[in-house]
Amino acid sequence: MLSIHTILHPTDFSDCSRYAFRLAGMLASEQGARLVILHVKPTLGPLAAHGKALAELQPEVSEKKLLEILHQFRVSDPKVQVEYRLANGGVQEILRQASEIGADLIVMGTHGRTGFSWLLMGSVAELVLREAKCPVVTVKIPHPVSRAIQSPAAEPAATKAPPISV
Repeated sequence: MLSIHTILHPTDFSDCSRYAFRLAGMLASEQGARLVILHVKPTLGPLAAHGKALAELQPEVSEKKLLEILHQFRVSDPKVQVEYRLANGGVQEILRQASEIGADLIVMGTHGRTGFSWLLMGSVAELVLREAKCPVVTVKIPHPVSRAIQSPAAEPAATKAPPISV
């Protein structure tokens, strides 16, 4: 049986990520594992050459605001040791952090993109799954749940104030 001492949960603050967090928190509680919640702020890299239009798609969010959002992820079991991390980069940074903390398991959400949107945006979850040195669990929101989460009255995920708890 796999011994799980440290779980990494990379989050992009999306509904998919929040759904995956619930599983990560439950597993951490059941296994008595430490839970590291990581947000990697993407670097623009070569896409920055496309100028102003791309900059408008990636609004600058302060590190303080990102930490506030990150700390909304809470596990109800007080025995679970939770650590919050912010980093810059992409998939390689998630993998580097997993190695640095000695992650036994990575639990992350997947948007389930296909076709053109997958080609345009890529799949962070797929790349982590392929390159991680430890097991990776990807979680996709079931359709009935996703409809309820994405109701017209819902705020964007990154601006919601209530804590996310397990």
